[in-house]
Amino acid sequence: MPKQDRGRAVLAAGAAVQLLVGIPAAWGVFQRPVMREYAFTRGQATMAFAVLVAAYGIGCAAGGLVQDRKGPRYAGLWGAVMLGAGFLLAAAAPEGNAPLFLLVYSVPAGLGSAFLAPAVLACAQKWYAGKKGWATGVTGVAQGLSGAFLTVFVRGLGGLFGMRVCFAALGGVALAVGGLGAAVLQDPPPPAFGPAQARAQGLAPKQMLRTAQYKWCFAAVALAAPPVLLFSPDILKIAADRGLPEAWAPWSVVFGSAASAAGRLLCPALSDRLGRKPVLYALYAGLAAGSVWFAFAQGGWVLAAYALLSCLYAGEAAVEPAFNSDLFGLGYAGVNYGFMALGMSAGSLLAFAGSRLLPLGWRHWAAAGSALAGLACLVPVRPPRPERP
Repeated sequence: MPKQDRGRAVLAAGAAVQLLVGIPAAWGVFQRPVMREYAFTRGQATMAFAVLVAAYGIGCAAGGLVQDRKGPRYAGLWGAVMLGAGFLLAAAAPEGNAPLFLLVYSVPAGLGSAFLAPAVLACAQKWYAGKKGWATGVTGVAQGLSGAFLTVFVRGLGGLFGMRVCFAALGGVALAVGGLGAAVLQDPPPPAFGPAQARAQGLAPKQMLRTAQYKWCFAAVALAAPPVLLFSPDILKIAADRGLPEAWAPWSVVFGSAASAAGRLLCPALSDRLGRKPVLYALYAGLAAGSVWFAFAQGGWVLAAYALLSCLYAGEAAVEPAFNSDLFGLGYAGVNYGFMALGMSAGSLLAFAGSRLLPLGWRHWAAAGSALAGLACLVPVRPPRPERP
């Protein structure tokens, strides 16, 4: 296949794969059906969500390492298998056994999604090294839309036949679509971006982990999570309690998903033109302001406020991979981004603790403060100086 055609195929395959990995953004539509089907408390269902996001962050590091050593196809195929297995095992999990559900669903589904993400993002950036933000956005837009896809899937199939049938069907889709999409992934050949050129263009993970820039970025990624993850498991209940008709409550997830897709497409492309840091500053400031608005939103404005937060959070998550490769190079982009994504794990655990310890009203102010702290963490970040031999 000609080089340009292969690049387009990689983008298309990456988008198809990303359609399946937006479970965190759509967990609000999973929460109640999972509680009913498996006789879980709210805390147990929320823990399943927190462990899934934590496993995603940890898996990004492992998946990135596999991607850099074995190639994106190998990592992607393993990701599709783990994601599909997580769904299928969830379908067979017994009622009332929350620890087992975490083990057979949350962990493999989080790891599988994480193996797929670095494989897609790093591969797309290498094919379009001059437009890294745009390439990240094109593949990431499907991840934003996955919330809408999963909402329709869960409310349709799950509503008719129950969550076990829904999980089994999602397992089949993940294996088929994820497997076929991953099979298309392939790094560009030399001289475009061979292994030798790749490694000459970036810091190795051990070098990156020692830099102050990594530590500040890690903290910023973690602090971006609470403005959305403090609320996403309970968004349907929040929307209903704020005066939104019950039939409209699920649209909070759909609108949030559409906004997430827009953020993932537009923000990275905008960062190609305006620079990563100015766009990230605007996104963190918007998360803080949006959190304050969300605290007072009622009725239909709940949808608008949550959609704005979803758009900004997704935009931050989509700009981060390009920012990471700007700072530390493309040579180890997969594993370096994976270590950066560990911040998502820290942020998910922070959000889970906040959702358990803080009343709803206090969560909004915690979310705004978290976003402002994340913005402050970005201020000292500069490209690291090359180490002397």
